[in-house]
Amino acid sequence: MARVYNFSAGPAVLPEEVLREAADEMLDYKGTGMSVMEMSHRSKAFETIIQEAEADLRELMNIPDNYKVLFLQGGASQQFAMIPMNLMKNRVADYIVTGQWAKKAYQEACIYGKANKIASSEDKTFSYIPDCSDLPISEDADYVYICENNTIYGTKFKTLPNTKGKPLVADVSSCFLSEPVDVTKYGMIYGGVQKNIGPAGVVIVIIREDLITEDVLPGTPTMLRYKIHADNQSLYNTPPAYGIYICGKVFKWLKKRGGLAAMKEYNERKAKILYDYLDESSLFHGTVRKEDRSLMNVPFVTGDAELDAKFVKEAKAAGFENLKGHRTVGGMRASIYNAMPIEGVEKLVAFMKKFEAENAKES
Repeated sequence: MARVYNFSAGPAVLPEEVLREAADEMLDYKGTGMSVMEMSHRSKAFETIIQEAEADLRELMNIPDNYKVLFLQGGASQQFAMIPMNLMKNRVADYIVTGQWAKKAYQEACIYGKANKIASSEDKTFSYIPDCSDLPISEDADYVYICENNTIYGTKFKTLPNTKGKPLVADVSSCFLSEPVDVTKYGMIYGGVQKNIGPAGVVIVIIREDLITEDVLPGTPTMLRYKIHADNQSLYNTPPAYGIYICGKVFKWLKKRGGLAAMKEYNERKAKILYDYLDESSLFHGTVRKEDRSLMNVPFVTGDAELDAKFVKEAKAAGFENLKGHRTVGGMRASIYNAMPIEGVEKLVAFMKKFEAENAKES
């Protein structure tokens, strides 16, 4: 059966080249006579896999030496608790709420201390990014938190908030490795990999060393301490070994394609094809303020729930999978991550044009 165009928000499309390589190595990884899935995480072969993955990620993102790279489990959602447990020394943190995941992170932080919602775009169904140039940053805040790209709502911070000297903590799950990033602007960057990097089950944390201390909130479990994982090179317990192996392959694929500057240019070209059509279409329209549009997640609607459902059904039959929008927005959403080829977007737009012609409202 031919592969479909998978527009899922996550777990999402992976590079075909990577999947083929993994398939070739499934039964025998580099002469070991076993799959990486069966391999001890203490073996020499796996040690090489995780070390190379970290080295390639450091190269791709220009990660400075004073930042640790951790490969963890529990998904991005576990970080909602792990961050305050480890970083909320004064029991105060400021949150900018621009979507469902930032809201959940904020609610979780409220369990551990005083979480202040200093900006939000909930008033317009998270369809924009608020002005964050001069926010009421709390004097005793331990950090300022954002979700940089909002998967559900299709918004992206184009300018990072002015944190007035406080460390910035950013969930980058759905824009990870989609463009160059200045790591030094953050205290911590993290994300689940199942959107833009690998299979579900791995979360990558990039954290400045001075934020990793023994001084954590009382009752913080051993497994939820950054220091434990940093001191043990992400091998304190059995890590999500196979997931890390695939991430490593994706890092090499990205390097081969020219790194993050090349990916940004490719992603901009892809997104432009879809946004240009949405801007001229009389049937479909985007739901996000233009200047805040994500390159990765593109929500759109017809304004008619029945027509939306018809479109999703017909698109699926034509080989375009997972276009149904999140229930809080409705309509459709095309996630066009790094591994989505440009032809996938071109063919989607061609299909949308055909659907529009067939379903044009009678004047």
